[in-house]
Amino acid sequence: MTYSIVARDPRSGAFGVATATGGPVVGSLVPHARAGAGALATQGYTNPLYAFDGLAALENGEHAEAIVTRLTRNDEGREGRQFIVVDRMGQTAGWSGNDLTPVVGMLLEPDVAVAGNLLDNDRVLPAMMGAFGAAEEKGLEERLLAAMRAGEDAGGDARGTRSAALKTYTDQLYPAIDMRIDFSATPVVDLADLLEEVRGRSYADFFAGLPKR
Repeated sequence: MTYSIVARDPRSGAFGVATATGGPVVGSLVPHARAGAGALATQGYTNPLYAFDGLAALENGEHAEAIVTRLTRNDEGREGRQFIVVDRMGQTAGWSGNDLTPVVGMLLEPDVAVAGNLLDNDRVLPAMMGAFGAAEEKGLEERLLAAMRAGEDAGGDARGTRSAALKTYTDQLYPAIDMRIDFSATPVVDLADLLEEVRGRSYADFFAGLPKR
């Protein structure tokens, strides 16, 4: 139903998550992150409570593997869930239940994890991971977008892609970037266009002047 990526930038400590699906408003429930703590994506037959409990655990310094184990163990519907996490140390972990609709997969590496279900084919996730790695010299948002575009180009959601979202957090309580395309024939392309607008001087100057802690 959905393909997602979570990542940590080891140079800046920023966290990010990007996701896309064949249904509407994927950004409302799937992608979550918190400054200085980590990022996660909860998908499949989504349990949105993973986000609240997972982010709290990440902020408390709990490791990704322990979070995934604890939350899925206590969830009677876990076989329908898919869940990936990256913690403040760049450790990644994930869960894919046995009741997810194929094609299902997950790839875990230091600082980055990708996962998907109801994928068009088994090339989607390797394409995402490869594109993220190939864009190593770019900013986190650009790397996440590169992964999403590669995933869509490889086939993406078997139903087609209709919504997408991208979030990043740096050192503030509020996100550095929080973009959603809630329903479109070209949501991943639209995300890229929206990022250009966000990078434009008008919004960038406004954002730079926001209060900080």
